[in-house]
Amino acid sequence: MDWLSRRFGVTGLGIDGVLPVIGSKELIASMAGHLGIGPGDLVVYPELAYPTYEVGAVLAGARTIATDSLLSLGPETPRLVWINSPSNPTGRVLPVDHLRKVVDWCRERGVLLVSDECYLELGWGPEKPVSVLHPDVCGGSHDGILAVHSLSKRSNLAGYRCAFVAGDPAVVGELLAVRKNLGLQLPGPQQRAMIAALDDDAHVDEQHARYAARRTKLKDALERAGFRVDHSEASLYLWSSRDEDCWETVAWFAERGILVAPGSFYGVAGGRHVRVAITATDERIDAAVTRLTS
Repeated sequence: MDWLSRRFGVTGLGIDGVLPVIGSKELIASMAGHLGIGPGDLVVYPELAYPTYEVGAVLAGARTIATDSLLSLGPETPRLVWINSPSNPTGRVLPVDHLRKVVDWCRERGVLLVSDECYLELGWGPEKPVSVLHPDVCGGSHDGILAVHSLSKRSNLAGYRCAFVAGDPAVVGELLAVRKNLGLQLPGPQQRAMIAALDDDAHVDEQHARYAARRTKLKDALERAGFRVDHSEASLYLWSSRDEDCWETVAWFAERGILVAPGSFYGVAGGRHVRVAITATDERIDAAVTRLTS
């Protein structure tokens, strides 16, 4: 609560609106099932997205649609809508006006909106990414909305499986009731580690500067090598293309000893992009820059 308030201006969040979870991926994969979403229900997620949104819905027996336009659904009303800002894989940041429209659309129809905000502290532009729980987005009420946060990116705690979900107390309470009966409580030592990490802004700022330097070097090298970098205003990736099938691009990088992810892993719309991560060490980033520009 204190971290969301201090870093992102979230107000009105009480202890009953926060639930520690065993990593954000586990929560995302189990969310639909734990909330009783199943056969006959519809789950919507972004056109380009982390595959676990779809996997979790399919495991629960629900139908899925990948779209960035809720208006394209017509009269059909989903049970759950996922959004992801900043995005994996594209690094796209949704502006406040867009987020507010999504919140309003979901509330008018009684649809649960869940925002995956794991990269919220990793913005590269002059304007910081905004949480769906910010009063400018949600109007000061968290009814019908949740935000998912992870410490694996901001604090390098991936192995600790430290994450939490925050928002509507009624939905958080429902998740808690189910999860405690499944033995899915985050162990106490990990909760202590999460508190310590969230209370410390210095290491996040240092990490941000480190990633920013790597991003600048790698983005420049990609553009010099003839690639276009789309979106990528946040997160840990450069969404890159030279307007060819993504597997041809993957092969081109592989010939130079560089591993990238084909955009098609994240949806049909990614078929002409690759995701280039900035998470390697400084030495490996420098080696990749040399191979791209020599």
